[in-house]
Amino acid sequence: MSQAELLASNRKTLFVEVILPLAIAKNYTYRVPLELNEKVKVGCRVIVQFGKNKIYSAIIVALSEEAPLQYEAKYILDVVDDDPIIFPNQIVLWNWISEYYMCFPGDVMQAALPAALKMASETKIMAADDPTLDRSQISDKGYMILEALDLAGELTVNDVIKILGQKTVFPLLRSLFEKGYILISEEIKEKYKAKTKAFLRLASIFNDADGKRELLDSLNKAPKQQDAVLAFMQLQKTKTDISRQDVMEASGASASAITALIDKGVFDVKEKVVSRFEGTDVLLSPDFTFNEAQQTAFDQIKFNFESKDVVLLHGVTASGKTQLYIRLIEECLATGKSALYLLPEIALTAQITERLKLHFGDKLGVYHSRFNDNERAEVWHRVRKGDFQVVIGARSSVFLPFFDLGLIIVDEEHENSYKQYDPAPRYHARDTAIYLGHQHQAKVLLGSATPSVESYYNAKAGKYGLVELLQRFGEAKLPEIQIVDIAEAGRKEEMFSYFSGTLLKAIQTTIANKEQVILFQNRRGHTPFLQCGTCGYVAKCVNCDVSLTYHKTSNLLHCHYCGFSEEMPQTCPACGLPHMQSKGFGTERVEEELELLLPDLRIGRLDLDSTKGKHGFDRVISAFDNQEFDVLIGTQMVTKGLDFGNVSLIGVINADGMINFPDFRAYERAFSLFSQVSGRAGRRQNPGQVIIQTYTPNHRILEQVQQHDYEGMFMIEVTERKNYQYPPFYRLIKLDVKHKDQDLVNDSAIRLASLLRQQLGARVLGPEPPLVSRVRNNFIQTITLKIERKDISISKVKDLIKQSILHFDLDKKNKGVRIQIDVDPY
Repeated sequence: MSQAELLASNRKTLFVEVILPLAIAKNYTYRVPLELNEKVKVGCRVIVQFGKNKIYSAIIVALSEEAPLQYEAKYILDVVDDDPIIFPNQIVLWNWISEYYMCFPGDVMQAALPAALKMASETKIMAADDPTLDRSQISDKGYMILEALDLAGELTVNDVIKILGQKTVFPLLRSLFEKGYILISEEIKEKYKAKTKAFLRLASIFNDADGKRELLDSLNKAPKQQDAVLAFMQLQKTKTDISRQDVMEASGASASAITALIDKGVFDVKEKVVSRFEGTDVLLSPDFTFNEAQQTAFDQIKFNFESKDVVLLHGVTASGKTQLYIRLIEECLATGKSALYLLPEIALTAQITERLKLHFGDKLGVYHSRFNDNERAEVWHRVRKGDFQVVIGARSSVFLPFFDLGLIIVDEEHENSYKQYDPAPRYHARDTAIYLGHQHQAKVLLGSATPSVESYYNAKAGKYGLVELLQRFGEAKLPEIQIVDIAEAGRKEEMFSYFSGTLLKAIQTTIANKEQVILFQNRRGHTPFLQCGTCGYVAKCVNCDVSLTYHKTSNLLHCHYCGFSEEMPQTCPACGLPHMQSKGFGTERVEEELELLLPDLRIGRLDLDSTKGKHGFDRVISAFDNQEFDVLIGTQMVTKGLDFGNVSLIGVINADGMINFPDFRAYERAFSLFSQVSGRAGRRQNPGQVIIQTYTPNHRILEQVQQHDYEGMFMIEVTERKNYQYPPFYRLIKLDVKHKDQDLVNDSAIRLASLLRQQLGARVLGPEPPLVSRVRNNFIQTITLKIERKDISISKVKDLIKQSILHFDLDKKNKGVRIQIDVDPY
């Protein structure tokens, strides 16, 4: 471009269409000051004023020379970035999510961008805690901000605007942030902490022969300690790292004997970072080789990728799927492309990272909500620059700025953790990943031991490729599953609290064999609800339509929906009699009862309560992995792909709650959950055993779990769903109508359902109250739409829904009523 043409372009009046991080229906258009014409680019952030005094950083999605017709465009205040922070294909992805999941573009922006990249008036600024930073290198205005932070500790962007007397502060803040002087954050979350293990070393004064002889002589009166030292010396001949557990197993000494030797200064303790996957050397070795079944599956996956963009890998638990993933990623990287590895849980991300680090080193980036906002922003920039060629993360990883994806792996694709329920966008990461793969012309591999009915149906119908890996890796065999009838055991007086004689005996045998046990109870807390034995009063939450759960650790009644808590009543608030009775049982109660029955057991608990706080999850898992616990009692957390080499017994305390849950996916989820938790047993050479306690021992789901019959479960489920109009044959869209006034919610929901029926007829069901019909003092009515997949345009249906909601919102009778839309609400 000539100098004259450049000057002419700079004199043009430009307008930018931007996405604001707000729940507004349309993108907004702003005018660009002439001096900023050269700086504005699609994908860059600009500083704009919206509303009376609010300042936001917005993303440019389009440039034009046409002014908006309906309103006068305000000027942008500044441009934050020299280069775009998001790519055009990300804007396309955001628009798809906005349209498919019926939410606002600003909702998607809020979910997609790390907080440090979407600064607004109320964003918090803090000084970095780094004494080595040289403040003499920054501008006077930057120094003023740091001095103010030294005094106040924390400032908002509005505070900075007032201190400097100007609105264009974002570029300065960005500069300070990138140089490490400040932290920008809405909430600092805990970091993932690597697993460490304590190893023993003989104190240096005992290293020579004379020292060792004197040491053993001094322990003549403590034979157990002497045995422990002798065992340690023997182990030194074959091992470099010797743990407390190694010495205890080799010598028969107790934990207290080892502790006494440490206290005497005989042993030094050294913490060392280790992998969580000890005992899986074949998996950790960088030059592993496939077994025959894995090689066949690998070849089939590659063959299917020639004709299909999406392939489903149906591989039983412990079949070695991770090795297949690693080889596929290596091949993808060899072509110069990048790979995304999605996992449903932060905990799994933390576990499997160590495996992948061995293979991909600094090419591997990790992205999940356990990182703080500044770390997430750093990962974002490094993915954008191509520093990370492999990214492993939870569902939000689909939003990262990839520019050359070749492979997406969605592990445990059946998990409902991939679905975001609140807030909007209520997207499903698996389905979003498939669209992302389509955008990049990348291949997508879905992996699971118990695939979702929808994915398996798509594979059977030929939409996806299907590869099956149905034998466990190495010598490991699928566990033997035994069903115990609780009612029958009760009649024979073989129930001891919540444990059948069969399960108790199996626990004792397992511990005697120095192996470990996992017990599964899908309810946390101590007592699910308290009821008066005289008048029937149940303690309920004041804000939600649910009973309060008693937690022994806090000695309080808690609401699991809104967090409300209150003290345990000594007498019934209704009739005044002291007859409040515990009903049901959670993980705390199971732990308490097992301690009474088998007092010598070392018991750990893995649920939302026991894993709160800094590194809570990691602490419990590491302790169990190090065999500090004999038994681990947990909720669904224990089912999610965790790998423990010494677990040989799984006990399901009561299967009926999962099976009888009122949801069309209850049987599928129950099968998946019981199969997954069973898969934690016998993952090495030792055979595994699973005991499931139930009042309905002949239930078809339990029989199918016992026979590892996924195909049988699928055939019955898919037939019933076709008959009753559920996915995968029909789409579901759920509309929740909410307000604090119950009568208004009921009337408004009837009006909305009527508007929808005018357009969609019998496809509209409800309104009706959901299982929990009041949350945080908002009453809820639910309208469900069942839309057939064949011969109907889903985009046309969504347009009709939007029109009906617009008419609803314009009616003053519905003032203040909120409508929450959830597409594919399962």
